Amino acid sequence: MAAQPRDVVEQYVKLVATGPTSAILDLYAEDAVIEDPIGSPERRGHEAIGELYKALENLERETELHTVKVAGNHVAAHFTLVTVSNGHRMTLAPIDVMELNDEGKIIKMRAYWGQDDLAMEQI
Repeated sequence: MAAQPRDVVEQYVKLVATGPTSAILDLYAEDAVIEDPIGSPERRGHEAIGELYKALENLERETELHTVKVAGNHVAAHFTLVTVSNGHRMTLAPIDVMELNDEGKIIKMRAYWGQDDLAMEQI
């Protein structure tokens, strides 16, 4: 049985905080496309998508899932990502909108966030 959209997004948010890039990529179809944030160049396929998540691997990070909305194979999630590195804390509050295929893999993800959703502070 294919993973349910809510389960996929819950696992995704958890892995953004804890998992290696390979585990995050396991949630994506091989030919998936992401746009993170909206307006940036699309990343297509595991290699290109992995570059985005590899940037998180060496950071102290945590996430909190706030809202999940599901409509068929489409899901939107509002969550917070907090990272700490080199005496700085970054807090990002995106809304990620995903489309899943019939196998429960993410085929498209678009992250909605802008400068108002990003806070940087020295700690």
